[in-house]
Amino acid sequence: MGNIILKMKDITKEFPGVKALDRVNIEVEEGEIHALCGENGAGKSTLMNVLSGIYPYGSYEGEIIYQGHPCRFKTIKDSEREGIVIIHQELALVPYLSIAENMFLGNECARGGVINWDETYQKSARYMAMVGLHENPRTLIKDIGVGKQQLVEIAKALAKNVKLLILDEPTSSLNESDAKKLLDLLLSFKKEGISSIIISHKLNEISYCADKITVIRDGHTIETLDQKDDISEERIIKGMVGREMTNRFPPRTPHIGEVSLEVRNWTVYHPIYTERKVVDDVSITLRAGEVVGIAGLMGAGRTELCMSVFGRAYGSSISGELRIHGKPVHLRDIPQAIEAGLAYVTEDRKGDGLILPDSIKHNSTMARPGFISRHGVIDKDLETMRAKELRQQLGIKTPTVEQLVGNLSGGNQQKVLVAKWIFAQPDILLMDEPTRGVDVGAKYEIYEIINDLVAQGKSVLMVSSELPEILGMCDRIYVMNEGRMIAELDRSEASQESIMSYIMQDSKGEIGA
Repeated sequence: MGNIILKMKDITKEFPGVKALDRVNIEVEEGEIHALCGENGAGKSTLMNVLSGIYPYGSYEGEIIYQGHPCRFKTIKDSEREGIVIIHQELALVPYLSIAENMFLGNECARGGVINWDETYQKSARYMAMVGLHENPRTLIKDIGVGKQQLVEIAKALAKNVKLLILDEPTSSLNESDAKKLLDLLLSFKKEGISSIIISHKLNEISYCADKITVIRDGHTIETLDQKDDISEERIIKGMVGREMTNRFPPRTPHIGEVSLEVRNWTVYHPIYTERKVVDDVSITLRAGEVVGIAGLMGAGRTELCMSVFGRAYGSSISGELRIHGKPVHLRDIPQAIEAGLAYVTEDRKGDGLILPDSIKHNSTMARPGFISRHGVIDKDLETMRAKELRQQLGIKTPTVEQLVGNLSGGNQQKVLVAKWIFAQPDILLMDEPTRGVDVGAKYEIYEIINDLVAQGKSVLMVSSELPEILGMCDRIYVMNEGRMIAELDRSEASQESIMSYIMQDSKGEIGA
């Protein structure tokens, strides 16, 4: 056994009305990658917020022993001084500051209150090189992709002389290539003696990089597994959800009806760089009772397609034809799209889908306020009743619909987002990464909701970066690359290999069905 760098003993943390952590224990060795697994709401992020001082000493019970000494962190600055750095799922970067300015924000290279910019840029370049980020330190954060922004956060941690790096869902917004680069970076840090704690729902990534796995369920430590024992994904899932899950995707017998949505020769240009085409002459169909998937790499144009179809919520110089149930429609804005029976479940629930400081009740009903109002006045009793019905229908875990959405786990937030659009009574749902940042148990529940919707004769168009999800849920699959649809596959002929072979081909080639 190596030296223990961290012990968290009997950590208990309570919020009003709920015990988030109940005598949780975890041990991390020096130079170890330790995974923290559990369903949404299990207490993983809460435990790491206790460790990093976000929840200060005195607000919880239990003991933190770091490098052999008891720690009583009052602020996140206290933990950072000891070399403990946390990187949250929502990156804490300022878009209109440069990479270098972000890296040393609050940790400036200054003498007498004056910033030494030469030193700032030199140190930035050095730490950026360590994480494989080859950008100019003066580049603005808004001008680099999410994968590179994640590397900036890690470089920022290195600049604080990190000894224990905590990463909360670090790959949730990354494609497979960028995710692997990040995990390989953690493996290289391990060789240098840096310890990491990684929270992730992607079990294949945990199997790839983690030495040990601590499973938390309902605020309790269930077990710690050692990868030396060749732990299977099924074994981890059993610990997380408390039962065997032999099937990742609920069974469904398709009953496919008439065409509900036709998109013909659809072309969209970038809203700012108006000469850049992001969707190029795309034609697709969707039928009642059908789940259709769109596979492709990040930047392929999948989100842009869905948003532009949804009342021109994205893009400029949009051309092409839309037909709903065989009739041409001209949807000029989002209210018209909702009225026509469309719904768009965004990939960014916190930025675009939900109002986090507002209640479950208001979030659930805001897409169609006319359904709960009389003569323009909201019927509060009716709103509460409808919200409670949705809470029960979707299994949203909360004691009351008055709970603020921002206080829910990621999986329950996602269910509220789906509830919002079910309340709108759409015929056609465009679902963009519907299970992003959601654990395997909550994923299964969302899959069941999708199956229930199509069983009612509704249509679902699903964008997903997870090929197993596309293959497990969809009746037909479109493959998109560089703004064009390059293939259409029936469920029976689709495989990860066939989809990837299309993706890797030049989208300008004459391929597809």
